[in-house]
Amino acid sequence: MLIRVNMSRLMVLGLLSTTGPMHGHQIRRMAEMTSVETWGGVSVGSLYRELHRMEEERLVQPVRSERVGRRPARTIYSITDEGSRELRILREQALTDTHKRTIDPVGVALLFGGMEGTELRYMLRYRRQAIANAIEFLSAERDQLVARGVPPIGVSVYRRGELYMAAELTWHDEIESLLSQAEEAATEGG
Repeated sequence: MLIRVNMSRLMVLGLLSTTGPMHGHQIRRMAEMTSVETWGGVSVGSLYRELHRMEEERLVQPVRSERVGRRPARTIYSITDEGSRELRILREQALTDTHKRTIDPVGVALLFGGMEGTELRYMLRYRRQAIANAIEFLSAERDQLVARGVPPIGVSVYRRGELYMAAELTWHDEIESLLSQAEEAATEGG
């Protein structure tokens, strides 16, 4: 059974649970700093809407309003007991769901794209290089997190991303080998 976990809700409730009361701007800032929209499926643009929805559902509650300088007043929210129960459910769903939910454009392009030979090899080599570059970026980001003293569990999220991408590189090496073998066979046979 495919379970849809509301990742924005999971992030907001998780932050309020672990860091204590926060206002929406702080939550949004954390989402932006961690780039969670890219790798975690959190819609940064809908965080405020999600926060208000959770207030209506009594998962979070306003605890005070705060104004700094000339900025508008900001409502500080905390997680409720019901919100803590919801967080436990969301965590369990997220950590036990093993179904792959990502769209696979590479698979679709390879099965139905009608691309062969030099063009295909060029595109795959380009993709492989982009993945190698992304791994370097993630590795550098992970090193910065370690230097800033981010707890190991946070650092491990970036390492997990590196490992996923390393698996993609392995696949690229295998497909390159298969394409080379097919080319050789065609040359020998033709």
